[in-house]
Amino acid sequence: QVQLVEFGGGSVQGGGSLRLSCALSGDTITRRCMGWFRQAPGKEREGVAAIYTGGGSTYYADSVKGRFTISQDNAKNTVYLQMTSLKPEDTAMYYCAAGSIYGCYSPLWSPSRYKYWGQGTQVTVSS
Repeated sequence: QVQLVEFGGGSVQGGGSLRLSCALSGDTITRRCMGWFRQAPGKEREGVAAIYTGGGSTYYADSVKGRFTISQDNAKNTVYLQMTSLKPEDTAMYYCAAGSIYGCYSPLWSPSRYKYWGQGTQVTVSS
């Protein structure tokens, strides 16, 4: 059974950095669309970054482009989200998700595109 576990959340001041990790078990991350989503209280879940681990193509939401970087480590079966220049509006629960083995397809930020989800890790950015 595929399971995802996120690590690395925490509290940071605005302008700071955090790196989130997502470890996948029960399957290999190679050749999967892996995504990071976030959900703030009272708001819908939104996609922030995705990577097709079969070829390394990456995708970012406009709100995080240039500040967040998604990457993979096949040896560790782990996907990362490096977050820099954090803003208070980045405060949310961050979730890792695993999708199709064939690629990352539109609508990329639809949660229904992803079959497996982690439990989430909280990121809080203070001003």
